[in-house]
Amino acid sequence: MKLYAVIDTNVLVSAFLKWDSVPGFVLQAVFDGRIVPVLNEEILEEYRVVLNRPKFGFSPVRIAETLLQINRLCVMESDLVEIRESMPDPKDIVFYAVALAHGKTVETHLVTGNVKHFPETPVVVTPRQMLDLLG
Repeated sequence: MKLYAVIDTNVLVSAFLKWDSVPGFVLQAVFDGRIVPVLNEEILEEYRVVLNRPKFGFSPVRIAETLLQINRLCVMESDLVEIRESMPDPKDIVFYAVALAHGKTVETHLVTGNVKHFPETPVVVTPRQMLDLLG
């Protein structure tokens, strides 16, 4: 069974920091084809910017390879829905908008370590909940 998910940047950062972790297992499920990443250009750019922050010290080659693989496996969503709910971080809106837009055609989740930053809805799940959905 394949699941569709918008992966919040904090999940990618956590996976990079510790591959053998719940966020790392989520990213492995993306690479294994069990989770289809859903994103748009704005999300892809945020991935690039955040993962390349000097404070993390991630390998530029590892970042480039990971983003290339995500880009190859992803579904791009351009028909965003308007978000009326307020959110603590305006940069989070695009992640929620992409999840809701893609969710019009197929069940899609937003996987984040910051569930409190988003409206309380079954669409928004933690990395652990996403793994539980995979079975």
